[in-house]
Amino acid sequence: MATPLLVLVAVGPAPAQRLEDFDYENLSFRGVGIDVGYIRPTKVEPTASFGARVDLGYLGPGVRILPGLSYWSSRLKAAEVNRLAERFGRSVTRQLPDSLRDAIGPIRVDLGRVEWTAVALGVDAQAVWNTPVGILTYAGLGASAHVLNGKGEFIDDTFVEDLLDAVQAGLNVHGGAELPLRSTLRLFGGVRFVLLEDVQYLTGGLGLQVMFGPEAPGEQGRANRVGR
Repeated sequence: MATPLLVLVAVGPAPAQRLEDFDYENLSFRGVGIDVGYIRPTKVEPTASFGARVDLGYLGPGVRILPGLSYWSSRLKAAEVNRLAERFGRSVTRQLPDSLRDAIGPIRVDLGRVEWTAVALGVDAQAVWNTPVGILTYAGLGASAHVLNGKGEFIDDTFVEDLLDAVQAGLNVHGGAELPLRSTLRLFGGVRFVLLEDVQYLTGGLGLQVMFGPEAPGEQGRANRVGR
């Protein structure tokens, strides 16, 4: 995360991007990209992530808008499963008659393998800079809605599943770079930190974006140097 941010500070905004170059006409469909990444969440095992994004162009000088969709699925870490099992056991124990509860003591349960899946729909606002070597760099903030779903052989249709199933708002900070391979194709990569109520994670990935239409002010010339 720090490297892209330092590059942004060093090179400054693209000089060709002037306020008069931008209005709502620049906010239109420009391209679509897909990416593959790797996430390290706080409560589940590290896993692959998959995403897609739509480039809607520039809302203001150097400010790009990109809606996106992402998906990941992994199993809960052992410590989290044990915590849920203890909570489940205490709940069952409290419902037993006093005499039976005193006789058998706390109930212990085995929840087995518990999976957690997340699908997120969000939008990023990015400050974009170009560099003398023909690479775009960017940093930004994003907001998203995450649909979380828990499942497992021993938790389905229980309150444990209800605890894991949720729709939560998320925030992220991110940064990265884009390399024009051709005038209509870009390679992009970056890192982001995502914050939710129940889970936080750092993710990094690479992707390809197909571009449609002309380049925005301040972008012209980079793809030409790479080739068409």
